[in-house]
Amino acid sequence: MALNVVILAAGKGTRMKSALPKVLHKVAERPMVQHVIDTARQLGAAHINLVYGYGAEQLKAGLGEQPLNWVLQAEQLGTGHAVQQALPHIADDDVVLVLYGDVPLTRVETLNQLLAARSNDGLAILTVHLQNPTGYGRIVRDNGKVVGIVEQKDANAEQLKITEVNSGIMAIPGAPLKRWLSALKNNNAQGEFYLTDIIAMANAEGVAIATAHPTNAIETEGANNRVQLAQLERAYQARKAEELMLNGANLRDPARIDVRGEVTVGSDVMIDVNVIFEGKVVLGNGVSIGANCILKDCTVGDNTEIKANTMVEASTIGADCSVGPFARIRPDSELADDSHVGNFVELKKTKLGKGSKANHLTYLGDSVIGSKVNIGAGTITCNYDGANKFQTTIEDGVFVGSNSSLVAPITLGQNVTVGAGSVVTKSVEAEQLVVARSKQVVISGWQRPQKIKK
Repeated sequence: MALNVVILAAGKGTRMKSALPKVLHKVAERPMVQHVIDTARQLGAAHINLVYGYGAEQLKAGLGEQPLNWVLQAEQLGTGHAVQQALPHIADDDVVLVLYGDVPLTRVETLNQLLAARSNDGLAILTVHLQNPTGYGRIVRDNGKVVGIVEQKDANAEQLKITEVNSGIMAIPGAPLKRWLSALKNNNAQGEFYLTDIIAMANAEGVAIATAHPTNAIETEGANNRVQLAQLERAYQARKAEELMLNGANLRDPARIDVRGEVTVGSDVMIDVNVIFEGKVVLGNGVSIGANCILKDCTVGDNTEIKANTMVEASTIGADCSVGPFARIRPDSELADDSHVGNFVELKKTKLGKGSKANHLTYLGDSVIGSKVNIGAGTITCNYDGANKFQTTIEDGVFVGSNSSLVAPITLGQNVTVGAGSVVTKSVEAEQLVVARSKQVVISGWQRPQKIKK
């Protein structure tokens, strides 16, 4: 019995006031529908059917190459009609889980509870109790037993008082689903084919109808406009902040953090306000992240401090390092343990050895730097000639004086000293001093030019 997921994603989303299909609007920098697809995969779905309609080209471009069954709903005639389009991809012995492309926060644990609640031949509905159920289909019960779902526009006065509502998420056996969908009628206020009408059909046949409930109602909420989208974003970030704190991170303000990927933290991690995480980020024990930092696809070793306003991307930072403030670590850089990168220093595709320091106003690109190296303020590796990039190699123990330019390709041997203000264009052997600058000239009695009186 395979799990076959059908994701309804055909709507335009007029209230978004956007040329983008609704389900491509993002929560945590991922399309809402991608969150739903990822959840389906975590459930172990054998098949994922994406029912689309408006903005097909944008949808396919936005989601890229993924193992999905793309199912076209040319006319949007209701949820029942949408699921009908996926029937060629559904086997009789499948369990069909219906999800929604604009409902991104449903937990895997909640859906597993829903699937477990369903009896062998029965179906299960995810329902939620709301203080204000306006707009939702009401769950109609008879002595506790679910007998039907009535949409808001078709409900009578008594039914409108019901606070238990349908989330739309259901788990349904394949064979009866096909039978029930073929019998749907659109004689309702909307003139649509409601998926919810199968509940009354199942009840009439004596099929068991179970219910499950989410931990929080936000799991069943969608976004029809940008206000609701922002509410989903905040709920998602609050969830991620809670996960980080439970896993050992101390957040200065849990309401001011943005997780746009996957973050793994060790114990006693400190994260200040307005930090953004993208991609896969791993923070070791005792790491401290200052305010306004952006970390993307990187690893940070134990007891390292990333100071305020620093950017780290696609790089590895060792243990006991100090980076920033206002530093930029660009892709393919590696900082060994106990290395220091200070304010207004930029690294690109550079390895900085153990105990080495570049503390001020420096650019190091395409460089391999040994251990115990000191890079003076204002040092530049001139790695680009306008057509090609070249490597700078700085061996252990080198001291580079301030305001120096190292023109690649070049190698500075062990314990070389570069005099301040030098422009070094040729490699230097170990233990030597290199000074490459003009001789100082002093002119006695020099007078500055005077303004001409008019």
